[in-house]
Amino acid sequence: MAKVLYVDDEPDIREIVCLSLELEPSLDVRDCSSGAEALEVACEWQPDLILLDVMMPGMDGPTTLARLRDMAETAAIPVVFITARVQPGESDHFLSLGAVGVLAKPFDPMTLAEQVAAFIP
Repeated sequence: MAKVLYVDDEPDIREIVCLSLELEPSLDVRDCSSGAEALEVACEWQPDLILLDVMMPGMDGPTTLARLRDMAETAAIPVVFITARVQPGESDHFLSLGAVGVLAKPFDPMTLAEQVAAFIP
């Protein structure tokens, strides 16, 4: 079973994403409401993939990714940004930060698990 951590400050979106991903029985899903919480959970739980919202208060997605890369326990965990900001230049920028992919919001809840599974090593 693959472990997926979803990080987003919007409770409604977190609920939809978790429900969508849980449609895939091979995924074990947890969620966090902030970058700081994600750092703690990622260290303890060691997910196979982190889905990370770009725009969050406090610590945004790019900052959270940088902190994940700075810690030995989380440096190798693949990260996919999930964002409404998916212009070609922006997607390239997110990939240049070390993300393995970028998924667009809004997303299709019926195909999200399949899209996410494609990024799991």
